[in-house]
Amino acid sequence: MATRQKLMRAVSVFEFGGPEVLKLQLDVAVPIPKDNQVLIKVHACGVNPVETYIRSGTYSRKPLLPYTPGSDVAGVIEAVGDNASAFKKGDRVFTSSTISGGYAEYTLAADHTVYKLPEKLDFKQGAAIGIPYFTAYRALIHSARVKAGESVLVHGASGGVGLAACQIARAYGLKVLGTAGTEEGQKVVLQNGAHEVFNHREVNYIDKIKTYVGEKGIDVIIEMLANVNLSKDLSLLSQGGRVIVVGNRGTIEINPRDVMTKESSIIGITLFATTKEEFQQYAAALQAGMEIGWLKPVIGSQYPLEKVAQAHENIIHGSGATGKMILLL
Repeated sequence: MATRQKLMRAVSVFEFGGPEVLKLQLDVAVPIPKDNQVLIKVHACGVNPVETYIRSGTYSRKPLLPYTPGSDVAGVIEAVGDNASAFKKGDRVFTSSTISGGYAEYTLAADHTVYKLPEKLDFKQGAAIGIPYFTAYRALIHSARVKAGESVLVHGASGGVGLAACQIARAYGLKVLGTAGTEEGQKVVLQNGAHEVFNHREVNYIDKIKTYVGEKGIDVIIEMLANVNLSKDLSLLSQGGRVIVVGNRGTIEINPRDVMTKESSIIGITLFATTKEEFQQYAAALQAGMEIGWLKPVIGSQYPLEKVAQAHENIIHGSGATGKMILLL
């Protein structure tokens, strides 16, 4: 007699559009891992801004419809494929990518995108590592090639990627400045590696940063909202300084002379361009951060799977992030 396939709850997107296209399905078949795949029972899943762009159909990468969003899950290995020897049932893990989508009770992932979650971190924190920490690491170490002793401004530091960048930069010996738009956000930024924080809602905050850093300027800026800040960033840079564009939601006019006089650089990054080898390198560094204790994800707002549309609405239109937004399963 055929065994009945197990069913699960999962969010499906059948058409691109606003948050309302996220549909909670109650009867999705639980996938079965093959080859080097593992099946994870999901306890928590991170929500990232890029998932809203993909859902809206405006992003450069469009998945085939229907699909389930979500790449950053934390949970427990439920089953493993024949060639996934690195993991066994019951292992606590987190992911940097999934195959079948993370907004679900179970998800499939390739074993090279799955990492052991240390006991000292809970599942919520595990779901906050993936995109934020791998992106922040790529921005600082791979693209900006930061050196100990340099200064870095994390422009928009209180969200998932921003706090990850503050923690990594501090651990690597940089002078860390951050900005946030709320009092709570500023406090969290200071608690997570920044030496100084500025309120980017104040009219004259750029002048305050200039006064603080003096003539030399800032060596590296990690930019979360380039369409608003890029022109200001160029005025803050040191000679040979670089802006790493991590986030952007529109267009902006800049004066290229600002780049010429300082011989500065504007470098864009996307985590999707990261190779398998680079992921393994970043993972080794981040794993060390977990063991030593400087990698400590800060959890922000939490939503049940039923409220996923609200989560997508708030991550874009909320009043300023503090910590990492996650879905709880």
